[in-house]
Amino acid sequence: MAKPKTDAVALLKADHRKVEDLFEQFEKSTRSDQKARLAKEICTELTIHASIEEEIFYPACKGEVEDDKMDEAYVEHDGAKVLIAEIEAAEPTADFYDAKVKVLSELIKHHVKEEEAPSDGVFAQAKAAGVDLDELGQRLAARKEELKSQIEAEGLPTLETRSYTGHELKQGEPVEA
Repeated sequence: MAKPKTDAVALLKADHRKVEDLFEQFEKSTRSDQKARLAKEICTELTIHASIEEEIFYPACKGEVEDDKMDEAYVEHDGAKVLIAEIEAAEPTADFYDAKVKVLSELIKHHVKEEEAPSDGVFAQAKAAGVDLDELGQRLAARKEELKSQIEAEGLPTLETRSYTGHELKQGEPVEA
């Protein structure tokens, strides 16, 4: 039996919708155990999504999509990775936990808007350039399954930022919440 075609943009948009739904559930959640479960699922979904975009989709778009759009996408991913690491390292009762999830949600909403903009977004530019979205979709789907299995077995990997360099940040005293 032949594998069904999986369009890369459709797959990535489906990821976007899933995470948007998870953020909505988190916003409505009042119990710490619910927040912890939802935050973990959000962080896992975003880690997988960012990985497949950075490993497969973005390299395929290089030279086909405006460089500034691609640069912004990498920086937005790195900002999300920092927040994911913060959320993963904290308990849902910790100071700023909900605020970090909210800011992550807002960052992702902006990122999605940039990718999905109808005429000049990353997806529209990739389509217009003739990027083979069916072939990419198959590769994205296969890598996504590999990452899910890996995360189930080993937990979330240590995330790597690609655009945040040249800094030595100091951690000051915590702000009173």
